[in-house]
Amino acid sequence: MISSVLFEIEKKIRELSQKEQLWLIERLAHGLRERTLKDQGILENQLAAMASDPEIQSELKKMGEEFALTESDGLEKV
Repeated sequence: MISSVLFEIEKKIRELSQKEQLWLIERLAHGLRERTLKDQGILENQLAAMASDPEIQSELKKMGEEFALTESDGLEKV
């Protein structure tokens, strides 16, 4: 649900000049891009840490061995 505060902000934005509105949109978009890139970087760092974790590597190896049995079930790979 949209809060009444957001409606007030929208009302105030409409009172700005077109130049000010464009500036505000650009600043908001820039901030969102920066946050998205930062979040992606954090996720990539977490995935890299997981990939280098010996316990996770061991688990993945075990899973690969378990699924290797099903590769010989007679079904062709697509």
